[in-house]
Amino acid sequence: MYFTDRGLEELEERRGDEQVSMVWLADRMRAFVDENPEFEDSVERLATFLARDEGDEESSEDEADED
Repeated sequence: MYFTDRGLEELEERRGDEQVSMVWLADRMRAFVDENPEFEDSVERLATFLARDEGDEESSEDEADED
């Protein structure tokens, strides 16, 4: 088990039955970065990962191949 799995498990245990909006999630991530600016890059990478569909990267590559 990775160290980070403990936080993920806690999240799942405490809020696993809740539904949240992407706006709420983005606001919470911004608040986290405001309190912990050293994690800004990691949060940005996670946000980008969550924002993109698996198919998005393939579409971008296909468009680049057409040029």
